[in-house]
Amino acid sequence: MLRSRFITAVLTVCVVALAAALSGCGNFSPPYMKPLSPQTRALLAEKGMTEQQPILIRIFKAESELEVWKQKDDGHYYHFKTYPICAYSGGLGPKLKQGDRQAPEGFYLVDKDLMNPKSQYHLAFNIGFPNAYDRALGRTGSNLMVHGDCTSSGCYAMTDAVVEEIYILAREALTSGQENFQLHAFPFRMTAANLAAQREHDWYQFWANLKEGYDYFETTRLAPRLAVCGERYVVNAAFVDGKYPNPRGSCPRYQKLPVVAFKPPKQSEEPNMSHASLAKPLGSTLDLSFGAITPTYQAMTLGPATPAPEKKTKKK
Repeated sequence: MLRSRFITAVLTVCVVALAAALSGCGNFSPPYMKPLSPQTRALLAEKGMTEQQPILIRIFKAESELEVWKQKDDGHYYHFKTYPICAYSGGLGPKLKQGDRQAPEGFYLVDKDLMNPKSQYHLAFNIGFPNAYDRALGRTGSNLMVHGDCTSSGCYAMTDAVVEEIYILAREALTSGQENFQLHAFPFRMTAANLAAQREHDWYQFWANLKEGYDYFETTRLAPRLAVCGERYVVNAAFVDGKYPNPRGSCPRYQKLPVVAFKPPKQSEEPNMSHASLAKPLGSTLDLSFGAITPTYQAMTLGPATPAPEKKTKKK
């Protein structure tokens, strides 16, 4: 009888301990410590990817979409997932000055120092604005983020659940050896038809310059070499003497490097983006056509974001 009671008591303690442990698994605090969900891990495995592989992010304003790409062992980037952008402020076009409530467009770098696990907007990372291009043109602004809370004053805002997954993917890549990842922010999918439809727009020339980087990625699925001079991005170029130009000066002599088109491995399936996207195609109101997407990076000389001044306002 005593033995039976003892066994019952031990079992009761074990059940209580197990229940407590299981309940704790669903309540990670703080949120930046969370692992990826089993569903996301399964999707990575299905696509032959790992949490630790380098990432690349692309943003499309008009379509309200953010893409995460993963670099596989062959050095090329493969599409992992497309996430809906919950909100962004401003319209199509780059950010020009502090307080204009405009979300940036351009090519940026994100490293560990730009990750913000203690954001008051759930989780966040600074996209790296202003870069060398922005600074060369006298553009100002700080604390331009991808964050949660679904509210924006110049940032790209996601739902908390979505930003958690993106943040964790970035965290795992950066803590596994990737020095920084590139983030491309575009006004829309930079197809020839979409750009031609904007020929009369004030920012047409700027967007045509962005399209050079877009096309390189689409063609090669490799990270483009990017430099800044002559008030433009220079894509996939080698400069005389191997020196990068002064972003505020004119461009020295350079030559374009060879471009090798990406050929997907046999028996691999390209993602059907019409089904992969979860966001509403807002670009339909701008007469934009949504072509198939495709591309990853290595060298980039855009420089870090200007350190943000201390503020007493709500932290992103």
